[in-house]
Amino acid sequence: MMDDKSKQLSVSRRNVGIFAHVDAGKTTTTEHLLYHSGRIRALGSVDSGTAQTDSMDVERERGISVRSATTAFSWKDTLINLVDTPGHVDFLSEVERALRVMDGAILIVSAVEGVQSQTEMIWHALKSLQIPTLLYVNKMDRVGADLARVLEEIHKQLTPMAVPIHAPLGIEDTFRGAENVLDLDLAAAVEKLSELDEPLLASYIEGVPIPARQVKSTLQHYARQGLAYPLLVGASSKGIGIEELLEAILDYLPGPSGSAEQPLSAVVFKVERDKTMGRMAYVRVYEGAIRNRDTVFNNTRGVEEKVTQIRRIDGRRAEDIGFVGAGDIAAVCGLTQVRIGDVLGRPDAVPPAPRLAVPLLTVQVHAENDAQYPGLVAALQELTDEDPLLDLQWLQEERELHVKVMGAIQLEILTSLLASRFGLQARFDQPSVIYKETPSQSGEGFIAYTMPKPCWAILRFHIEPGEPGSGLVYQSLVRGEQLLVQYQNEVERRVPEALQQGLLGWEVTDVKVTLTYGEHHVWHTHPLDFAVATPMGLMQGLAQTGTKLLEPMLQVRITVPEVYGGKVLSDLVQMRAIFDPPQISGDRFVVEGKLPVATSLDYPVKLSAMSGGRGVITSSFGGYQPSPPDAQAERRRRGVNPLDQSKYILAVRKALST
Repeated sequence: MMDDKSKQLSVSRRNVGIFAHVDAGKTTTTEHLLYHSGRIRALGSVDSGTAQTDSMDVERERGISVRSATTAFSWKDTLINLVDTPGHVDFLSEVERALRVMDGAILIVSAVEGVQSQTEMIWHALKSLQIPTLLYVNKMDRVGADLARVLEEIHKQLTPMAVPIHAPLGIEDTFRGAENVLDLDLAAAVEKLSELDEPLLASYIEGVPIPARQVKSTLQHYARQGLAYPLLVGASSKGIGIEELLEAILDYLPGPSGSAEQPLSAVVFKVERDKTMGRMAYVRVYEGAIRNRDTVFNNTRGVEEKVTQIRRIDGRRAEDIGFVGAGDIAAVCGLTQVRIGDVLGRPDAVPPAPRLAVPLLTVQVHAENDAQYPGLVAALQELTDEDPLLDLQWLQEERELHVKVMGAIQLEILTSLLASRFGLQARFDQPSVIYKETPSQSGEGFIAYTMPKPCWAILRFHIEPGEPGSGLVYQSLVRGEQLLVQYQNEVERRVPEALQQGLLGWEVTDVKVTLTYGEHHVWHTHPLDFAVATPMGLMQGLAQTGTKLLEPMLQVRITVPEVYGGKVLSDLVQMRAIFDPPQISGDRFVVEGKLPVATSLDYPVKLSAMSGGRGVITSSFGGYQPSPPDAQAERRRRGVNPLDQSKYILAVRKALST
């Protein structure tokens, strides 16, 4: 008989993420996949709050997915780990984390709405990560469904290598299913695939008959490399197209690679708190294995912790499986210090993390009364563990709480979560835009931290503006005999922290910092002297260079009936937008460009009201660029300013009287 470990190692697997713009039908599709595979006996629904993967109260109440949800089912002896992700742009960080651990994806496009902003954003991430993807056109039964139009949008806005493998039988209320194109008319598929495959192209040009099985095997080959994308159709709410989607997962998406016999290499992509087990870390294992009671090394934190239990999470159910090997996903209990993104074991086999979600708004949170602040801080810290982009800041002396958010819907969800999960009534201020700073010119920062004794740390930095979007670039030109490597490492570690607040209180970015001179004392220097000196040296340098304000931009596409085009252009000019010449397509007016976040917070609501609900604005993060010279956006500094060197030294030495 095979033991549990051997059984798990021998199982064929797929790790699949399901992605889409909000309301395209991800959760409904997931529910029908579970039902059709026999994993659940009765269908739930998003509208009634009974969907298997909507396990949070707020998800069931509102009918939207807020967190990614992991579920598992089998189809034809293949175990499929499926991650259902949120569709709303405010929860893009959940999508980002799921993308990192998937071997394949299903991208759902509505047959009515077509390609939308979130669709495009996710598509570019899938393509950049070379994740093999199935395209699934859902809602073929709805009024307004138009496969030809949607296919044209997919070929134009996503990829010309979308290869339809199904043709619909009927449309809108007559839609009853699909037939396999590869059994009927191979010409379109062969034409697409011949762009990738020379032998197929030669046969196509010479008019040699190409059997359907060859076309399918060619499509399988390129689909599993993320070079061609099979396209299917369906109506998930009626269960139409679900079996074909299950077959396509097995046929066209790759299984995971990796060996359980290798040393451990895994990543944490989600953290939850369980009432009985405490912190649960959702882990994707790339190499090696984890067993109950194993001690695992957290490479990111530099700590070892003991595993108490390994669970297979299936929506709202969980079972102790005791073992998770290469290629599999499970929830690991007992890792109390673990955070999202941590690498367990070796980092070698773990892919890089995509960067899609960039919070552009900051907001202050108020407790109902002073007595509730400790509980509110603890609750928000727990939520920040689950979504690190919240970046909770608790300014204890000022009794101020700040979090970063993506938008208004996220604030509503946070308010609801604090009430339903923690019993706290919190109030959020109006969100304000997150600006950044960059040096106005090149300059030098110098610090000689030699008093009051014992201390000795002398540093000189060259500070210069960096390329737009380059972030922080740091280097040292100092030799090890001049300043010991351990002290240089301390400086390098402190530079990003020190630049979190510039002259105006915002993070300093697009900056190149070079350590040009450093000196320690053989008797008086302590490593922490450089932790104290680095912020003083950098702030002294920024005072020399000066800084200019950078504002966040949105990359937007606005589509309205042609009659409203003139008003939209007028609005864009008023909002300081940078835009391309508009295009007219049919009776639709389309304009693309960049829009400052600061001037456009309320524009989606305004556009909808002005156009009678017929205007659509899709947006994604468009980077930072210099603010107008007259822009004023200073933020109150947290803690003592390192420019006030005497007071700062006393503060970090905990000698400042209050």
